[in-house]
Amino acid sequence: MAQTVIKAEHLSKYYRLGVINNGTLFRDIQTWIALKRGKEDPHSKIGEHKYDGTADGFWALKDLNFEIHQGDRVGIIGKNGAGKSTLLKILSRITAPTEGVVKLRGRVASLLEVGTGFHAELTGRENIYLNGAILGMKKKEVDRKLDEIIAFSEIEQHIDTPVKRYSSGMYVRLAFAVAAHLDSEILIADEVLAVGDAAFQKKALGKMNDLSTGQGRTVLFVSHQMNAVKNLCNKGIILEKGRIIRTDDDINDSVSWYLNGGVENKNKSTIWKNDGTFYNKYFTLNSFCIRNKVTLACSDTLNCNTDYEFVVNYTIEEYSPVCCFWLKFAINEDLRDIQFYHSTNEHLELKTGTHEVTIPIPKGFILPESKYIITFGAALENSMYIYKPADHEITIKFTTEPYK
Repeated sequence: MAQTVIKAEHLSKYYRLGVINNGTLFRDIQTWIALKRGKEDPHSKIGEHKYDGTADGFWALKDLNFEIHQGDRVGIIGKNGAGKSTLLKILSRITAPTEGVVKLRGRVASLLEVGTGFHAELTGRENIYLNGAILGMKKKEVDRKLDEIIAFSEIEQHIDTPVKRYSSGMYVRLAFAVAAHLDSEILIADEVLAVGDAAFQKKALGKMNDLSTGQGRTVLFVSHQMNAVKNLCNKGIILEKGRIIRTDDDINDSVSWYLNGGVENKNKSTIWKNDGTFYNKYFTLNSFCIRNKVTLACSDTLNCNTDYEFVVNYTIEEYSPVCCFWLKFAINEDLRDIQFYHSTNEHLELKTGTHEVTIPIPKGFILPESKYIITFGAALENSMYIYKPADHEITIKFTTEPYK
């Protein structure tokens, strides 16, 4: 069982409006003593309406309880004001909770705002060492990572320039490179990649995925770009008005529920699911569906005006470099007139674990109304079949809606 690295118990945060204290020095001292002794604030509310907002303040977080395990990539989803940034600031130890406790196992590297943790008067190189010191690393440890950090940030020419002269994009490049390469067990990112260009966003998301799957690092990611959340994360937490209203072990369920306005997707069932009949340690196909990339719903009706994708879920217990998996999409039952073909030799890097691969169907891919055969196959060295095409024939009738 995976080790728990983040555990929140009754976590709450209250912000006052207009004032930053209890109004009197005596009440402030009472609050401080209670917090030092691990007791509740004597001036906090109790009872049924404890977490209701008042004219003096509001609860940004309300009684959160959750656990996150090592290697999880968790997408935290919610509207503006839901409490996402406040939660990450507490986890990063930038601010303290009003009530409750959060337990962390390991060092935390965070990217919360552009320039957070950087000293404006110091150069990029000096800020790398500063951030390493904040994480508790020795100079020799940072020295070993320095060249890799500078190369990843792609700002070598400006690394000895004070960061106050950096653009927001340069800030993010260097900040992400520092957080991703210094030794920490937990990486927290809050919408900071939004100011980066498309190429760097793709590079950063790939790096976070590698840190999680390859090094076992835990990633918490906040973004309003649902495609980025879906591509990076494997689990989801949805916040609304400071409360957790939903958690999912499948990020697709979280994203779909959020995009549908809190309505359960009734069409999310897979077209085919392994009932346990087919198993091989080198490659086991678990499920397959055709998914609308906008609504994330599975369907057997293709609309030419919308992008769709094949979604294949599979498990590999023992890696084999000579294993190949392919998907073939053909019209007519005799498998002639192939419309679509996908092979792992060209597109998919096989790794141990359970994974989901998406194969895009281009927008405007027009098909006549007919029966279609989708076949899967897997083999070792193209000779020893794991699955034969005849074993995995899925017959589907598509009704293709015309252009409007």
